Amino acid sequence: MTDSTFQRFVEVGRVVLLNSGPSAGKIAVIAEIIDHNRAIIDGPITSVPRQSFPYRHLTLTPLRLTKLPRGAGSGVIRKQLEKEDTVGKWENSSWAKKRAAVEKRRTLSDFGRFEVMLAKKSRRDAVRKALAKKA
Repeated sequence: MTDSTFQRFVEVGRVVLLNSGPSAGKIAVIAEIIDHNRAIIDGPITSVPRQSFPYRHLTLTPLRLTKLPRGAGSGVIRKQLEKEDTVGKWENSSWAKKRAAVEKRRTLSDFGRFEVMLAKKSRRDAVRKALAKKA
């Protein structure tokens, strides 16, 4: 039997990103697998209530909690999240940083977009001058 390169399995302790609902964009942990379509998720630190959630509205992340028992309560999940600093690992990941940058750009006002345009213009100018010096 060959080893698969796929690593993000649906498993108890897997950290997931919610794609829909009132908690969209937050992370939670799979506490229990119900069936092939749903799992019980819980995010005691990220204020995601314990609930049944369909897999099609979740995105599996590479992060997971080690040695989390099946059906663990919110208190156990909270302690494990704090112990392993999973939320900190998520916030430092390039995926979370990219999502935050996109969200920040999305909420810019007209003047904010104008300032971004000017910053890009000055950066482009500096790069051109530096390249002209080398040539």
